[in-house]
Amino acid sequence: MGPDPLCLPSTNDKPGILIDFIIVGGGITGLACALALRRTGHRVIVLEKLVEEEISILGDGGSRLPPNASKILFQWGLEAAIREFAVSSSGVEVMRYDTGELLGTHPWEEEILREVGGEYLFYHHADLWLLLLRAAKDAGADLRLGVRVTSVDEDDCSVKLSGGDVLRADVVVAAVGPLSGLRTAPSSNDNCLHDSTPAYCRLYSLLVPSHIMLQDHLLSQLYMRPSPSTFLWLGHRASALGSRVGGVDAFMVHIWVSDYSRPTSDENEWIAEADKTDWEDLINYCEPRSGKVCPGDNCLRLVSRLQRLVQGANFRAFGPVQFVPKLNYWVHHSGRMAVVGEAAHPLPAGSMQLTALGIEDAAVFAKLFSHLMSEDQISTFLRAFQDLREARCTRVLESEQRSLISRMMSDSPEQEERDNIMRERHSRGLGVLGSGGGKLAEQWDEVKELFGYNAEDEADDWWVNWGLLRERAKQRSIGLDEPIHIGLKAVSINNDDEE
Repeated sequence: MGPDPLCLPSTNDKPGILIDFIIVGGGITGLACALALRRTGHRVIVLEKLVEEEISILGDGGSRLPPNASKILFQWGLEAAIREFAVSSSGVEVMRYDTGELLGTHPWEEEILREVGGEYLFYHHADLWLLLLRAAKDAGADLRLGVRVTSVDEDDCSVKLSGGDVLRADVVVAAVGPLSGLRTAPSSNDNCLHDSTPAYCRLYSLLVPSHIMLQDHLLSQLYMRPSPSTFLWLGHRASALGSRVGGVDAFMVHIWVSDYSRPTSDENEWIAEADKTDWEDLINYCEPRSGKVCPGDNCLRLVSRLQRLVQGANFRAFGPVQFVPKLNYWVHHSGRMAVVGEAAHPLPAGSMQLTALGIEDAAVFAKLFSHLMSEDQISTFLRAFQDLREARCTRVLESEQRSLISRMMSDSPEQEERDNIMRERHSRGLGVLGSGGGKLAEQWDEVKELFGYNAEDEADDWWVNWGLLRERAKQRSIGLDEPIHIGLKAVSINNDDEE
């Protein structure tokens, strides 16, 4: 017997007409779109080529969700369910990657999180996917897993399945990955599709079971914090991020490295089961290097923790981190097909906002279509979606790139200055990302602004400031096209007063 249906609130914004959507891709973005559209009443079919077991295996790693996205899911009625498997981070501890030296700490400002309305969450990726799958199904979406789409006819607004069946809808949404062929659907001439950006670095994703963490007295200190922290290592052309995740009760680790000795046959490919030699190379790279001496016992202990995390992981995957530009065209010229999520605006692998942007897309997309009153508005809403999201996604991409480059800064006078500022602030009991904390603090200020974004408010503002004006202008133009009947009445004018 399955879990009880989720009792999710529907939105008060109901469209004047209901239409049919086909969403190709049943990942986080696709399921979030399906749930959001069903909350407004529209009919939705989701087509996903993988089955549940395959997706669970591929999603067997840790992930994170910043406040700007968690607040959307909270508003959709999913907060209680998310808290069953997500861990809310209370702050960050910053260390050197090569020595383990603690550079400082920084608590997340509670006032900012309250104002934003969300939390910084860490979770098992498959848990969030399963929750959205269940929520979309309970909301009435038609979910079809193990179904492969072979082609899309954008002008006919239809998709053809591998079995030969053809499905039609009013709108087709491609919520696929950045390597999917459907990314070319809006425009095969988009220059971004032919970008050959080389890998900036490689990301290793690890998941360490709780029993491994608890059996090791060094790792248990990371795992058993009363207030769960995020751990950030900064190094020479390398960086790492770690946190406890709920649900599966494990510890996730992301490690970014620019220097690795063993290339793969396809550097654009993600490897789910890495060769043992790759991980031995990674562990060796984590060793303290000559010339880097950290006084005291604490440094060696922290370095050995990072190495033990690599050794104790039961899930290990790695792949390239690329700075791939966003698409120029998200909407097909027919005005009935659009791409969303990573297909439209890919972020570097492991980015903080990677999952968040897809959830924001879903919120904006559904909010726009909650105002639908006639079919001729469909193309307007799809183009408004790109107009609303493009600047936001560009800003997030630039922020993520700057953050990654800064965390992996090569040993240099600039790096020493950055670290010394954090050491000095930590010695005075100050948060290392606070005002006056150098470039890292400036980047944190930028990130806080990104946290404050409200996706649904953006869509509502567009409707009030532009959408309604267009509809009124349209109604006025229709009124001018109608015949104008003017009644004339004879009037007798008496000119006696002029005599």
